[in-house]
Amino acid sequence: MISGRYLLTINVCNPEVVPTPESYWGKVNPIGPRSCYDEGKRFAEALLVAYGKQYGLDVKIPRIFTSYGPRLREDGLYGRAMSRFIMQALADKPITVYGDGKQTRSFCYITDTVRGLMLLTAIDEAKGEVVNVGNAQEVTILELAKKIKELTKCGSALTFHPLPKDDPKRRCPVTSKLEELVGWKPQVGFEKGLKRTIKGFSSKKTMS
Repeated sequence: MISGRYLLTINVCNPEVVPTPESYWGKVNPIGPRSCYDEGKRFAEALLVAYGKQYGLDVKIPRIFTSYGPRLREDGLYGRAMSRFIMQALADKPITVYGDGKQTRSFCYITDTVRGLMLLTAIDEAKGEVVNVGNAQEVTILELAKKIKELTKCGSALTFHPLPKDDPKRRCPVTSKLEELVGWKPQVGFEKGLKRTIKGFSSKKTMS
């Protein structure tokens, strides 16, 4: 018999049900530009559940929704809207918004995400369960860009560009399951977390 505690992180792309509960199976374009990313996570969930059933492994599957913080990567393949906006604002360059900016994300500060994961790992009641880990506050990308402009006091203009294919229109989790299991709720508000993140990016910019 194999024993242990394993966790997999996954998020749902362009869901048809928002806010999205753990019971939602997902909607993925299997031949789209994001398919390897999306299907890879879904397949990993299937493997873990099958392995847990076969060998009695203590499997728990948290689905993480957009974590952020001062060490968020700003470049390369994994650069994100928040980090890109902050770097552009700090350099007084145009802030590049894709689409009309009405697409939403639910930003969860990294300390809240990690705390949720640690609490989830420690309890037996979550064995074999899928649990959303994220902030239920939905924020549009345009609101994010404007808030970053406000907090950095930059003179950057907002520019709009075509939305990438299959880019999720909305993301917002139902988090009641995690709250019921471990009493978890986010403790860091969006603006407070954003200020911390901008401060971290400012420090990196000064050091470089």
